[in-house]
Amino acid sequence: MPASDVRRWPKKAILVKIEDTYGTDAAPAVADGIVAANVEFTPMEGQELQRDLIMPYLGNQGVILTGLYARLVFDVEIAGSGDAGTAPKYDALLRACGFAQTITADTSVEYEIVEDAVESASIYFMLDGVQHAMLGVQANVAPTFDITAVPRFRFTCVGLLGTISDLANMPAVTKAGWLKPVPVTKANSVMTLHGWTATGDSLSLDLGNQLTPRFPFGDEYILISDRSASGTAVVEARSLATINWFEIAKAGTLGALSFVHGTTEGNIVEITAPAVEIGRPTYGQTSNVTTYSLPLAFTPDAGLDDFKITVR
Repeated sequence: MPASDVRRWPKKAILVKIEDTYGTDAAPAVADGIVAANVEFTPMEGQELQRDLIMPYLGNQGVILTGLYARLVFDVEIAGSGDAGTAPKYDALLRACGFAQTITADTSVEYEIVEDAVESASIYFMLDGVQHAMLGVQANVAPTFDITAVPRFRFTCVGLLGTISDLANMPAVTKAGWLKPVPVTKANSVMTLHGWTATGDSLSLDLGNQLTPRFPFGDEYILISDRSASGTAVVEARSLATINWFEIAKAGTLGALSFVHGTTEGNIVEITAPAVEIGRPTYGQTSNVTTYSLPLAFTPDAGLDDFKITVR
C-alpha cells in the first residue's frame, strides 16, 4: 500500500491576486482561483555560482545558489465573464502582463498597455499538499484562436520566491464564474486584417514581454524590461486581385487587425491592433486548400497600443 503522503500530479490549484505593494504577499484566496490547463512549473530558477577553489585533489566543490525565482506557465480558456462590464476571472493575470483595466458599466472591460506603474500579483501554486508562493509576479500573455482547438491564453508568470509550505487541505477551487468557451468557427469568429475580412485557420499573438529578474544589492524585483508583440495568421490563399500579401509585405505597409470571438453579450472577447506589419508570407495547405502563413509584427501607432483586449 502506498504511503499516506504520496502526492498526485493531477491535483493542482492556482490562486492569483493583485498586490497593493510590490512584492508584499496579497494572500490570494479560493475566490481568486484560476481554472488552468497545460501547467508547467519551475520552482527554482536562478544562478549557480562556481567556487573554483584550488585544492590538492579532484572533486566537485559544489555551488552557491543565488538570484532565485520561480516560473509558472499555463493556459486559460478565452471567454467572457458572463456579464458585459464585469471583469473576467483572469483579470489579475492580464493586469500583471502590463495591461491597465478600464471598466465601462454594463458594456465592456478594456485592457490597454501601460509601461509605468505596472501592477504585480501574488500567486499561490499548489501541487497536492505543497504550496509555492510567488511574489511580485510579472507576466506575458499569448492568445491563440485555432479552428482545431479550444481558444486559449498562454500565460508565462515569473515571480520572486515566497514561502514553500505544506498544506492541510487543497483549496476548494471550482469552475463557478468561468464561462465555457465557444469554438473558433464562422458563426463565432470574425477577423479583418488590412481591410480584408479573412477566411482562415488560426490566429496566434504574443505580447512579447521580456520578463527580467533583477537582484541588485538593496532590492529584488521582476521587471518587464522590453516588449515586442508578434504573431502569425494562417489564412486561405485568395487571388492577388483580392488581397496581395506579397506586395503588402514588400512595401512594409501597416494595417489594422480585429479579431472578434463570440456573439453573446457577456461572452465576447475582441483583440484589436492599429498598425500590423506583414512579414514574408509562406505557403501551406489544409485539406489540400492552399493557405498563407503570415508573420505579424504588432507595431505601436500612437504608443502603448500594440494591441488591446476587450471583454464585453
